[in-house]
Amino acid sequence: MKTDHTTRVYDSILDALPNESNPSPLVRLQRLSPSPTFPLWAKLEWLNPFGSVKDRAAAELIADLERQGKLGADQPNRGIVEPTSGNTGLSLAAIAAVKGYSMRAIVPQKVPDEKKALLRLAGAEVDVVTDALCPLPGTEDGSIGLARSYSRAQPDRYAMPNQYENPANVRAHERTTGPEIWKQTGGKVTHVFTSLGTAGTVTGLARFLKAQNPNIKIITVQPTEGHDVPGLRNLSQIGVSKLYDPALIDEILEIPYELAYQRAAELFRREGLRAGPSSGLIFEGARRVAEREQVGFGVMIFCDDVFKYMSTMVKHLPELATDEGGAS
Repeated sequence: MKTDHTTRVYDSILDALPNESNPSPLVRLQRLSPSPTFPLWAKLEWLNPFGSVKDRAAAELIADLERQGKLGADQPNRGIVEPTSGNTGLSLAAIAAVKGYSMRAIVPQKVPDEKKALLRLAGAEVDVVTDALCPLPGTEDGSIGLARSYSRAQPDRYAMPNQYENPANVRAHERTTGPEIWKQTGGKVTHVFTSLGTAGTVTGLARFLKAQNPNIKIITVQPTEGHDVPGLRNLSQIGVSKLYDPALIDEILEIPYELAYQRAAELFRREGLRAGPSSGLIFEGARRVAEREQVGFGVMIFCDDVFKYMSTMVKHLPELATDEGGAS
């Protein structure tokens, strides 16, 4: 059957990946928006086929390796190795599985167990290393160093996409996320709120949107030092990425990381949005700007949902683990 986005009929799950013709949903907040003249809209990236905004980058990264001849029929024994805090690895593993490639994910020890289990469920081999919450540069036994070691020592077996340096990561969002937002808002968007990880999302969407309207404000949130929000970086950690372009960012808001979990719970309880903690942090930044400026049209990138983070949600909100009788 022919792919048809109107009837949601697909020959392959890969045909359901997001693009301008098949965008992830944009949903307006009803109860938590602080200003009626500054609506806040959530772009629900967990409704992508493999559950996060990283589906976009993963698809582009694999396609880039295929274009270069590093993956494909001519390389039947070669798969992928990549350092990841979870989401990119999961998207890579799922797309690789559909295409018949193997996947090895190098994961920091502090990544939630749910994400490690999901990586294995998707068919990835998982190496867990003592590293920061997100992969950082440094010794060869860290996440990034170990992945590079695999690709160098066994080039016939592993290709490394390298989400932190590969411009294909940025291109994915310049080609899909930015155009989707512009079309979905009818060009009315005035502010986009996102976070820092690899910086592929913010750089790509900002390049596209500022080319349409240079007055659009690109605002990122960063958690305070010592945070435990998987996948997020603050400015002290962003040096790992070669994709970060500060010239494209209009404001950086530092938010206490504990609010990531509190706001995620509020979004589910009051808006029905099962947002993960990074989305909670992004919402808090957007809420502050809307309250401050009062007039605007804000789009928030809600990167993934809460299910992969329940162990850390319970850590911050222990009442979630209490049964009706009061025993934990």
